Amino acid sequence: MVMAVSFERYGRLYYLDPGEFRPRVGEKVLVPTDDGPEVAECVWAPQYVTEEVGGLPLCEGIATTADLDRDEQNRTRRADARVIAKRTIRQHGLPMKVVGIDFVDRREDVDQLVIVYFSAPHRVDFRELVRDLARALRARIELRQVGARDEARLQGGIGPCGRDLCCATFLKDFEPVSVRMAKDQDLPLNPLKISGACGRLMCCLKYEHPLYQEYNAKAPALGTAVETPAGDGVVVGHNVPSDTVVVRLAASGRRCACSRADVCSPRQQYEASSTTTPDAPPVEAAVPEDAVPETVAPENAGPETVVLADAVPEAAVPDEAVSEETPGDESREERRARKPRRRRRLHHDDEGEPGQ
Repeated sequence: MVMAVSFERYGRLYYLDPGEFRPRVGEKVLVPTDDGPEVAECVWAPQYVTEEVGGLPLCEGIATTADLDRDEQNRTRRADARVIAKRTIRQHGLPMKVVGIDFVDRREDVDQLVIVYFSAPHRVDFRELVRDLARALRARIELRQVGARDEARLQGGIGPCGRDLCCATFLKDFEPVSVRMAKDQDLPLNPLKISGACGRLMCCLKYEHPLYQEYNAKAPALGTAVETPAGDGVVVGHNVPSDTVVVRLAASGRRCACSRADVCSPRQQYEASSTTTPDAPPVEAAVPEDAVPETVAPENAGPETVVLADAVPEAAVPDEAVSEETPGDESREERRARKPRRRRRLHHDDEGEPGQ
Protein backbone atom coordinates (compact mmCIF):
# COMPACT_ATOMS: atom_id res chain seq x y z
CA MET A 1 0.00 0.00 0.00
CA VAL A 2 1.04 3.61 -0.63
CA MET A 3 0.03 6.92 0.91
CA ALA A 4 1.07 10.52 0.18
CA VAL A 5 1.72 13.37 2.61
CA SER A 6 2.68 17.03 2.34
CA PHE A 7 4.46 19.30 4.83
CA GLU A 8 2.92 22.46 3.37
CA ARG A 9 -0.48 23.21 1.93
CA TYR A 10 -0.30 22.58 -1.84
CA GLY A 11 3.34 21.56 -1.38
CA ARG A 12 5.29 18.65 -2.77
CA LEU A 13 3.96 15.17 -2.21
CA TYR A 14 6.02 12.56 -0.37
CA TYR A 15 5.05 8.89 -0.63
CA LEU A 16 5.14 6.60 2.39
CA ASP A 17 4.43 3.03 3.31
CA PRO A 18 1.51 3.27 5.79
CA GLY A 19 2.42 0.01 7.50
CA GLU A 20 -0.20 -0.84 10.11
CA PHE A 21 -1.71 2.66 10.17
CA ARG A 22 -4.70 3.77 8.08
CA PRO A 23 -4.88 7.58 8.30
CA ARG A 24 -7.63 9.46 6.49
CA VAL A 25 -7.23 12.50 4.25
CA GLY A 26 -6.51 15.58 6.37
CA GLU A 27 -5.09 13.75 9.39
CA LYS A 28 -1.63 14.59 10.73
CA VAL A 29 0.97 11.83 10.66
CA LEU A 30 4.63 11.49 11.64
CA VAL A 31 7.11 11.26 8.75
CA PRO A 32 10.71 10.06 9.29
CA THR A 33 13.38 12.60 8.26
CA ASP A 34 17.12 13.03 8.74
CA ASP A 35 16.43 15.37 11.66
CA GLY A 36 13.82 13.16 13.32
CA PRO A 37 10.10 12.58 12.81
CA GLU A 38 8.15 15.59 11.57
CA VAL A 39 4.43 16.31 11.30
CA ALA A 40 2.83 16.21 7.84
CA GLU A 41 -0.70 16.15 6.47
CA CYS A 42 -2.11 13.09 4.73
CA VAL A 43 -3.37 14.14 1.29
CA TRP A 44 -3.74 10.66 -0.21
CA ALA A 45 -5.21 7.90 1.94
CA PRO A 46 -3.49 4.48 1.91
CA GLN A 47 -4.57 2.36 -1.01
CA TYR A 48 -3.36 -0.60 -2.97
CA VAL A 49 -1.45 -0.04 -6.23
CA THR A 50 -1.13 -2.35 -9.21
CA GLU A 51 2.67 -2.32 -9.24
CA GLU A 52 4.89 -3.41 -6.40
CA VAL A 53 6.58 -0.35 -4.90
CA GLY A 54 9.51 -0.85 -2.55
CA GLY A 55 11.99 1.31 -0.70
CA LEU A 56 9.43 3.78 0.67
CA PRO A 57 9.93 5.21 4.17
CA LEU A 58 7.62 3.77 6.80
CA CYS A 59 5.04 5.99 8.46
CA GLU A 60 5.76 6.35 12.18
CA GLY A 61 2.14 6.73 13.24
CA ILE A 62 -0.55 9.29 13.86
CA ALA A 63 0.58 12.61 15.33
CA THR A 64 -0.37 13.12 18.98
CA THR A 65 -1.37 16.34 20.68
CA ALA A 66 2.22 16.88 21.87
CA ASP A 67 3.51 16.49 18.33
CA LEU A 68 0.97 19.02 17.04
CA ASP A 69 1.90 21.54 19.75
CA ARG A 70 5.60 21.16 18.99
CA ASP A 71 4.97 21.62 15.25
CA GLU A 72 2.97 24.81 15.91
CA GLN A 73 5.76 26.20 18.12
CA ASN A 74 8.35 25.46 15.45
CA ARG A 75 6.27 27.31 12.86
CA THR A 76 6.20 30.37 15.13
CA ARG A 77 9.96 30.11 15.67
CA ARG A 78 10.60 29.90 11.93
CA ALA A 79 8.55 33.04 11.34
CA ASP A 80 10.41 34.95 14.06
CA ALA A 81 13.79 33.69 12.79
CA ARG A 82 12.99 34.90 9.27
CA VAL A 83 12.26 38.42 10.54
CA ILE A 84 15.45 38.52 12.62
CA ALA A 85 17.58 37.14 9.75
CA LYS A 86 16.28 39.75 7.30
CA ARG A 87 16.91 42.59 9.74
CA THR A 88 20.43 41.39 10.54
CA ILE A 89 21.32 41.00 6.85
CA ARG A 90 20.09 44.51 6.18
CA GLN A 91 22.28 45.85 9.00
CA HIS A 92 25.37 44.16 7.52
CA GLY A 93 24.53 45.38 4.03
CA LEU A 94 25.00 41.99 2.40
CA PRO A 95 23.43 41.17 -1.01
CA MET A 96 21.50 38.20 0.39
CA LYS A 97 17.85 37.19 0.11
CA VAL A 98 16.33 34.87 2.71
CA VAL A 99 14.45 32.07 0.94
CA GLY A 100 13.48 29.70 3.75
CA ILE A 101 14.04 28.83 7.41
CA ASP A 102 14.20 25.39 9.04
CA PHE A 103 14.09 24.87 12.79
CA VAL A 104 15.52 21.55 14.06
CA ASP A 105 15.20 20.50 17.70
CA ARG A 106 15.28 16.69 17.58
CA ARG A 107 18.87 16.01 16.60
CA GLU A 108 21.09 14.34 19.15
CA ASP A 109 24.21 16.38 18.34
CA VAL A 110 22.56 19.82 18.77
CA ASP A 111 19.96 21.32 21.08
CA GLN A 112 18.51 23.77 18.58
CA LEU A 113 19.54 24.37 14.98
CA VAL A 114 18.32 27.10 12.66
CA ILE A 115 19.04 26.53 8.96
CA VAL A 116 18.80 29.67 6.82
CA TYR A 117 18.46 29.22 3.06
CA PHE A 118 19.46 32.28 1.04
CA SER A 119 20.19 33.30 -2.53
CA ALA A 120 22.89 35.69 -3.69
CA PRO A 121 24.40 36.70 -7.04
CA HIS A 122 27.86 35.59 -5.90
CA ARG A 123 29.67 34.18 -2.90
CA VAL A 124 29.17 36.16 0.30
CA ASP A 125 31.38 36.46 3.38
CA PHE A 126 28.84 35.91 6.16
CA ARG A 127 31.11 35.09 9.09
CA GLU A 128 30.08 38.20 11.05
CA LEU A 129 26.46 37.57 10.15
CA VAL A 130 26.55 34.07 11.65
CA ARG A 131 27.83 35.38 14.99
CA ASP A 132 25.12 38.03 15.24
CA LEU A 133 22.38 35.55 14.28
CA ALA A 134 23.58 33.03 16.85
CA ARG A 135 23.41 35.68 19.60
CA ALA A 136 19.99 36.92 18.47
CA LEU A 137 18.35 33.49 18.04
CA ARG A 138 20.30 31.72 20.83
CA ALA A 139 20.79 28.66 18.63
CA ARG A 140 23.26 27.12 16.29
CA ILE A 141 23.11 28.79 12.85
CA GLU A 142 23.73 27.15 9.48
CA LEU A 143 23.62 29.19 6.24
CA ARG A 144 23.03 27.45 2.89
CA GLN A 145 23.15 29.22 -0.46
CA VAL A 146 20.73 27.93 -3.11
CA GLY A 147 20.36 28.57 -6.84
CA ALA A 148 17.56 30.22 -8.77
CA ARG A 149 15.64 26.99 -9.39
CA ASP A 150 15.88 25.89 -5.75
CA GLU A 151 14.73 29.34 -4.69
CA ALA A 152 11.55 28.98 -6.75
CA ARG A 153 11.07 25.47 -5.33
CA LEU A 154 11.31 26.68 -1.72
CA GLN A 155 9.20 29.81 -2.15
CA GLY A 156 6.58 28.39 -4.51
CA GLY A 157 4.40 30.45 -6.79
CA ILE A 158 2.22 30.45 -9.89
CA GLY A 159 3.64 29.71 -13.34
CA PRO A 160 2.68 31.28 -16.69
CA CYS A 161 0.15 28.46 -17.17
CA GLY A 162 -1.81 29.60 -14.10
CA ARG A 163 -0.97 26.51 -12.04
CA ASP A 164 1.40 25.95 -9.12
CA LEU A 165 5.05 25.64 -10.03
CA CYS A 166 6.07 22.14 -11.07
CA CYS A 167 9.22 22.28 -8.95
CA ALA A 168 7.17 23.15 -5.85
CA THR A 169 4.61 20.37 -6.34
CA PHE A 170 5.75 17.17 -8.07
CA LEU A 171 9.05 17.78 -9.91
CA LYS A 172 11.94 16.20 -8.03
CA ASP A 173 14.98 16.53 -10.28
CA PHE A 174 15.91 19.45 -12.52
CA GLU A 175 16.73 18.16 -16.00
CA PRO A 176 18.78 20.32 -18.40
CA VAL A 177 16.70 22.53 -20.70
CA SER A 178 18.09 24.22 -23.83
CA VAL A 179 16.89 26.78 -26.35
CA ARG A 180 16.93 24.03 -29.00
CA MET A 181 13.87 22.54 -27.34
CA ALA A 182 11.97 25.79 -27.81
CA LYS A 183 13.04 25.96 -31.46
CA ASP A 184 11.90 22.41 -32.14
CA GLN A 185 8.48 23.27 -30.72
CA ASP A 186 8.18 26.49 -32.81
CA LEU A 187 7.95 28.64 -29.69
CA PRO A 188 8.91 32.33 -29.75
CA LEU A 189 12.48 32.84 -28.58
CA ASN A 190 11.40 35.68 -26.33
CA PRO A 191 12.98 35.23 -22.88
CA LEU A 192 9.86 36.64 -21.25
CA LYS A 193 7.69 33.92 -22.81
CA ILE A 194 9.87 30.84 -22.32
CA SER A 195 11.25 31.66 -18.85
CA GLY A 196 9.73 30.54 -15.59
CA ALA A 197 9.37 32.24 -12.23
CA CYS A 198 13.03 31.49 -11.48
CA GLY A 199 14.21 33.43 -14.54
CA ARG A 200 15.54 30.28 -16.25
CA LEU A 201 14.04 28.31 -19.12
CA MET A 202 10.79 26.63 -18.15
CA CYS A 203 11.14 23.00 -17.08
CA CYS A 204 7.96 22.10 -18.99
CA LEU A 205 9.83 22.57 -22.29
CA LYS A 206 11.26 19.11 -21.59
CA TYR A 207 7.88 17.39 -21.27
CA GLU A 208 6.74 17.32 -24.93
CA HIS A 209 10.13 17.60 -26.63
CA PRO A 210 10.46 13.84 -27.41
CA LEU A 211 7.04 13.96 -29.12
CA TYR A 212 8.18 16.85 -31.34
CA GLN A 213 11.41 15.06 -32.19
CA GLU A 214 9.54 11.96 -33.31
CA TYR A 215 7.06 14.01 -35.32
CA ASN A 216 9.72 16.09 -37.12
CA ALA A 217 11.67 12.94 -38.01
CA LYS A 218 8.72 11.35 -39.82
CA ALA A 219 6.55 14.23 -41.05
CA PRO A 220 7.21 15.92 -44.45
CA ALA A 221 9.07 19.21 -44.24
CA LEU A 222 7.53 22.56 -45.08
CA GLY A 223 7.28 23.14 -48.83
CA THR A 224 7.12 19.44 -49.69
CA ALA A 225 4.65 18.44 -52.40
CA VAL A 226 2.33 15.74 -51.07
CA GLU A 227 -0.77 13.85 -52.11
CA THR A 228 -3.80 14.07 -49.85
CA PRO A 229 -7.30 12.58 -50.02
CA ALA A 230 -8.50 16.05 -51.07
CA GLY A 231 -5.91 16.38 -53.86
CA ASP A 232 -2.30 17.38 -54.44
CA GLY A 233 -0.82 20.21 -52.41
CA VAL A 234 2.13 21.65 -50.54
CA VAL A 235 2.87 21.37 -46.81
CA VAL A 236 2.60 24.80 -45.17
CA GLY A 237 2.33 23.90 -41.47
CA HIS A 238 2.52 21.25 -38.77
CA ASN A 239 0.23 20.53 -35.84
CA VAL A 240 2.09 18.19 -33.53
CA PRO A 241 -0.51 17.74 -30.72
CA SER A 242 -3.15 16.56 -33.21
CA ASP A 243 -0.60 14.67 -35.38
CA THR A 244 -1.78 16.48 -38.53
CA VAL A 245 -0.20 18.41 -41.39
CA VAL A 246 -1.57 21.64 -42.86
CA VAL A 247 -1.59 21.41 -46.68
CA ARG A 248 -2.40 24.11 -49.24
CA LEU A 249 -4.21 22.45 -52.12
CA ALA A 250 -2.91 23.23 -55.60
CA ALA A 251 -6.33 23.15 -57.27
CA SER A 252 -8.33 25.50 -55.04
CA GLY A 253 -5.60 27.18 -52.97
CA ARG A 254 -7.42 26.53 -49.70
CA ARG A 255 -5.79 24.95 -46.67
CA CYS A 256 -6.82 21.69 -45.10
CA ALA A 257 -5.56 19.62 -42.16
CA CYS A 258 -4.65 16.05 -43.05
CA SER A 259 -3.39 13.23 -40.90
CA ARG A 260 0.35 12.74 -40.99
CA ALA A 261 -0.15 9.11 -42.03
CA ASP A 262 -2.16 10.17 -45.12
CA VAL A 263 0.63 12.29 -46.60
CA CYS A 264 3.68 10.19 -45.67
CA SER A 265 5.21 8.17 -48.50
CA PRO A 266 5.32 4.84 -46.59
CA ARG A 267 1.55 4.95 -46.15
CA GLN A 268 0.99 5.80 -49.81
CA GLN A 269 3.34 3.04 -50.95
CA TYR A 270 1.54 0.58 -48.71
CA GLU A 271 -1.89 1.49 -50.08
CA ALA A 272 -0.61 1.39 -53.68
CA SER A 273 1.00 -2.04 -53.27
CA SER A 274 -0.91 -5.19 -54.26
CA THR A 275 -0.03 -7.02 -51.07
CA THR A 276 -1.65 -6.45 -47.68
CA THR A 277 1.55 -7.05 -45.75
CA PRO A 278 3.75 -3.95 -45.62
CA ASP A 279 6.88 -5.96 -44.86
CA ALA A 280 6.37 -8.52 -47.65
CA PRO A 281 9.21 -8.76 -50.21
CA PRO A 282 8.57 -7.36 -53.68
CA VAL A 283 7.03 -9.74 -56.20
CA GLU A 284 9.52 -10.84 -58.85
CA ALA A 285 8.59 -11.78 -62.37
CA ALA A 286 8.61 -15.52 -63.05
CA VAL A 287 11.42 -16.77 -65.32
CA PRO A 288 10.63 -19.64 -67.73
CA GLU A 289 12.53 -22.82 -67.09
CA ASP A 290 13.77 -23.07 -70.70
CA ALA A 291 15.18 -19.51 -70.63
CA VAL A 292 18.96 -19.47 -70.86
CA PRO A 293 20.76 -16.35 -69.55
CA GLU A 294 22.83 -14.55 -72.09
CA THR A 295 26.54 -14.99 -71.42
CA VAL A 296 29.60 -13.08 -72.46
CA ALA A 297 33.04 -14.64 -72.33
CA PRO A 298 35.95 -12.22 -71.96
CA GLU A 299 38.99 -12.76 -74.13
CA ASN A 300 41.21 -13.88 -71.24
CA ALA A 301 38.55 -16.11 -69.65
CA GLY A 302 39.21 -19.80 -69.29
CA PRO A 303 37.09 -22.58 -70.70
CA GLU A 304 35.03 -22.80 -67.47
CA THR A 305 34.59 -19.04 -66.91
CA VAL A 306 31.10 -17.70 -67.56
CA VAL A 307 30.00 -14.10 -66.89
CA LEU A 308 26.28 -13.45 -66.72
CA ALA A 309 25.18 -10.40 -68.64
CA ASP A 310 22.50 -9.73 -65.98
CA ALA A 311 25.26 -9.07 -63.41
CA VAL A 312 26.60 -6.13 -65.45
CA PRO A 313 25.27 -2.75 -64.26
CA GLU A 314 22.97 -1.06 -66.72
CA ALA A 315 25.03 2.13 -66.59
CA ALA A 316 28.08 0.23 -67.83
CA VAL A 317 26.35 -0.78 -71.09
CA PRO A 318 25.12 2.09 -73.30
CA ASP A 319 21.84 1.83 -75.15
CA GLU A 320 23.50 1.66 -78.56
CA ALA A 321 25.67 -1.26 -77.44
CA VAL A 322 22.65 -3.50 -76.78
CA SER A 323 21.89 -5.48 -79.93
CA GLU A 324 19.05 -7.73 -80.87
CA GLU A 325 18.96 -11.36 -79.77
CA THR A 326 21.06 -13.66 -81.89
CA PRO A 327 19.58 -16.77 -83.43
CA GLY A 328 20.29 -20.04 -81.71
CA ASP A 329 22.43 -21.43 -84.61
CA GLU A 330 24.99 -18.60 -84.49
CA SER A 331 28.51 -19.80 -83.74
CA ARG A 332 30.68 -18.52 -80.95
CA GLU A 333 33.16 -16.82 -83.31
CA GLU A 334 30.34 -14.92 -85.00
CA ARG A 335 29.00 -13.69 -81.67
CA ARG A 336 32.46 -12.51 -80.63
CA ALA A 337 32.94 -10.76 -83.94
CA ARG A 338 29.52 -9.14 -83.66
CA LYS A 339 29.95 -7.87 -80.08
CA PRO A 340 33.50 -6.53 -79.81
CA ARG A 341 32.26 -3.16 -78.62
CA ARG A 342 30.31 -4.67 -75.78
CA ARG A 343 33.32 -6.57 -74.50
CA ARG A 344 35.36 -3.40 -74.48
CA ARG A 345 32.65 -1.71 -72.45
CA LEU A 346 32.75 -4.51 -69.92
CA HIS A 347 36.48 -3.87 -69.44
CA HIS A 348 36.30 -0.10 -69.46
CA ASP A 349 38.24 0.02 -66.17
CA ASP A 350 41.34 -1.23 -68.05
CA GLU A 351 41.16 1.34 -70.85
CA GLY A 352 44.41 3.24 -71.32
CA GLU A 353 46.47 0.43 -69.84
CA PRO A 354 48.77 -1.76 -72.00
CA GLY A 355 47.20 -4.99 -73.15
CA GLN A 356 48.13 -8.21 -71.45
